[in-house]
Amino acid sequence: MAASSTERVHGELTENVVKIKRCAAVVKGGRRFSFAAMVVVGDTRGKAGWGYGKANEVPPSVEKARKEAMRSMVEVPLDGATIPHVVQGHFGAARVILLPASPGTGVIAGSAVRAVCEATGIHDILTKSFGSNNAVSLVKATFEALQQLRPKSEVERLRGVTLQ
Repeated sequence: MAASSTERVHGELTENVVKIKRCAAVVKGGRRFSFAAMVVVGDTRGKAGWGYGKANEVPPSVEKARKEAMRSMVEVPLDGATIPHVVQGHFGAARVILLPASPGTGVIAGSAVRAVCEATGIHDILTKSFGSNNAVSLVKATFEALQQLRPKSEVERLRGVTLQ
């Protein structure tokens, strides 16, 4: 069971339900269903996190995922409304490439990667995903790519040069 990407605002944070999965366990009396939710949370100013929660009903699973996402938030260096440089991330069979884009381009991405970019506050980016199209794997691969980003000042300091 897939949920269309729903977005809610909690104070300063936006919450985006990326995926809801239904799992069935066969027991003596029939089937027992449980639900798993993938949620992305961000402040739209360079901080975002993801969470995965499981429960017997949908609302508790979303709440568990939201709490985990709040705990796993990471800082992402931004260059205006885009990212400083090209990065690649992978998780399992999913691979994601993120490319900076000029102002006015918008977020060119699939639903899972788009949810992460919008929660982070990236407004201009080009993305391409390869391999698996599993939303959970794509979210994890996108976060792995975003954690590889370095601001221009840090790259200059590490290389000992000045970039223009």
